[in-house]
Amino acid sequence: MKILYVEDNDDNIYVVKNRLTRAGFTVLVAGDGEQGMAMATAERPDLILMDLSLPGLDGWEATRRLKAATDTKNIPIIAVSAHAMAGDREKALGAGCDDYEPKPVDFARLHAKIQALLPKDPTR
Repeated sequence: MKILYVEDNDDNIYVVKNRLTRAGFTVLVAGDGEQGMAMATAERPDLILMDLSLPGLDGWEATRRLKAATDTKNIPIIAVSAHAMAGDREKALGAGCDDYEPKPVDFARLHAKIQALLPKDPTR
C-alpha cells in the first residue's frame, strides 16, 4: 500500500516515514500543498497524510482541492497536525479530511486509523 505524506518538517518526515516503512507501507513525501496535489494526481496513493500548516498552499486548501477533483476525491486523507486546539479536528474534517491525528503522532493510533481507511480492494 502506498501512502503520500505531505509534510514540510524534515524531523517529522524522518520519523513518520521510517515508522510507516517498517510497518510495510511505501511512503512518498511531498514538501508542500502544491507538490502534494501533483503527487496525489500522478501517483494515486492509497491514502494521504496531510500536514495542515504547509508553506504556500496549506493543507486545508490542498485537501479541499483534492476532494473536489474527480481523480483524487476518493483517496482517504488523514490530517496530521500540531493544530490540537478545540475545534481544529472539526476544521480539518470540514475541509474534507477523513480523520485527524494530532502531533506528536501516536503511531499505534495512527496505524489503526490508516487500517480503517485503506481500501479493502487495493485496485480501487
